[in-house]
Amino acid sequence: MKKLINILTRLSRVALILMGATFLVSILVRQLPGDVALLINPVASAAERDAIRHELGLDRNYFSAYLMWLSQILRGDFGIFIFGGKVFPVIKSAIPATLQLIFYTQILALVIAIPLGVLSAFKQGTRFDKLTSTSLFSLASFPNFGIGLILAVVVGANLGIVPPSGYIRITEDLSQHFKLMLLPVLTLAVGPIATYTRLLRAEVIATLREDYVLLAKSKGISDKRILFRHVLRPSSTTLMTSAALSMGNLIGGALIIEIIFVIPGLGTQLAKAIGTREFFAIQSYVAIIAVFFLIFNSVVDSLINAVDPRTRNRRA
Repeated sequence: MKKLINILTRLSRVALILMGATFLVSILVRQLPGDVALLINPVASAAERDAIRHELGLDRNYFSAYLMWLSQILRGDFGIFIFGGKVFPVIKSAIPATLQLIFYTQILALVIAIPLGVLSAFKQGTRFDKLTSTSLFSLASFPNFGIGLILAVVVGANLGIVPPSGYIRITEDLSQHFKLMLLPVLTLAVGPIATYTRLLRAEVIATLREDYVLLAKSKGISDKRILFRHVLRPSSTTLMTSAALSMGNLIGGALIIEIIFVIPGLGTQLAKAIGTREFFAIQSYVAIIAVFFLIFNSVVDSLINAVDPRTRNRRA
């Protein structure tokens, strides 16, 4: 019974967060300058413009317009584009590209950051530790779009190592798919690598001072086994939490990166929708993004409990 109550409580919180996020977006997009009715028909009369606004629900107040959109979403209808066409097919085709970009970025960032963080902590104060910290701090200070443009021009266009832009589905050509995803993934991974490495380094240093680690050392257990068997697991909870929270930054960064590297993902579609004032499409895109963000955070919470059972009784 208690587990059921916890599940229902979490689901209600998720629903409230989704409703709050999409409602705020619905208010913001209606503050954009310009008249949608004039965009649709520049020569329309005042009566015709009023008819267009009424048909699209733009003459409703914020709450009424939002409830109309929400009722459509609950029925599985993601709305239509103002200039024609349904939103759902676009979402269906854009989701895989964005999810792949974020998934590859997280995998690459963790694969690089975990050994770097552990080694930096083990070699605290050495030249390797200082060089790693300085290099990562310097790279993290560059904006994503700057790194992306440099990689696209130097590595893609000038050196011709990989294509500078484009996207191919993984089912069409596996090799070409990863070649095209390499530069955008590297671009997005720089920031998380620096963050994850610093966080893991600090956690490992703190864990190395725990009594059970000192006891393991006194028993003659090798440093490698101590680091990766007794230290890394309890030290990874902060890293996993940071990875979950960084999803928001990755989604925001993906919007720019997808445009630079011509990836037809949600970021590209969201930018197009904002430019053309597609109210219903923007709300649907934000709802999908929020759902994935919440799902990822819920998954990470479950993984943290599995990795370190001590957190079950002390996490909110």
